[in-house]
Amino acid sequence: MSFLELRKVTKFYGEGAAQVRAIEDVELSVDRGALVAVMGPSGSGKSTLLTIAGSLEEPTSGEVLIEGAPLSKMSRNDKARLRRRTIGYVFQDFNLLAGLTAVENVSLPLELDGVSAKRAYATGMAALEELGLADLATRYPDELSGGERQRASIARAVVGERHLLLADEPSGALDSTNGEAVMRMIHAACKRGVAAVVVTHDAHLASWADRVVFLRDGRVVDQTSPPPSPESLLAPAPEP
Repeated sequence: MSFLELRKVTKFYGEGAAQVRAIEDVELSVDRGALVAVMGPSGSGKSTLLTIAGSLEEPTSGEVLIEGAPLSKMSRNDKARLRRRTIGYVFQDFNLLAGLTAVENVSLPLELDGVSAKRAYATGMAALEELGLADLATRYPDELSGGERQRASIARAVVGERHLLLADEPSGALDSTNGEAVMRMIHAACKRGVAAVVVTHDAHLASWADRVVFLRDGRVVDQTSPPPSPESLLAPAPEP
């Protein structure tokens, strides 16, 4: 059984002539331990796919299942608990809490789930250290650079016993060295059995994935295993 499954998921915004199709009839399944990259041009529906998969918004039609359980059958509290315990989400705009330090931001989901403050702090520090942020653990988000905030948000997403990781352009604000560190962390999480979906425009990042899904105009147009070298993802298609 797939850990995450989208069945003919469609999302429209607006009504009538102003209606916009974000995604339409999307089918996607992700097994435990699998890393799936989602690529496509701007406006193709990549971020919408993630927010629906993570129960942050409802589809217009279709169904999302996590461990075989349909999200449509869950209460608001059940979904909140699912996001807190099961899903790690990396947002493009980081979504760090301004009044908490980096380590407090990373530790917060654990404390909300009943982990002792001491253990949560130690686990949060370990995650920050893995991403080269241990020396900045006590700084607040507005004291961090964009790349540092990005890495802190990734540490928060993978900390603890998460089973599903959804990342929207996780290397967007990072240089190549830190981008590699992020992908190593995500890949290590998958090795522990985490199912991961990463939205990216970066062919090198996509080359880490077990499968690459291509979206265009809100529809899945292709799925493939990544090529031996990330550059070949950018190569022009051969002439028919």
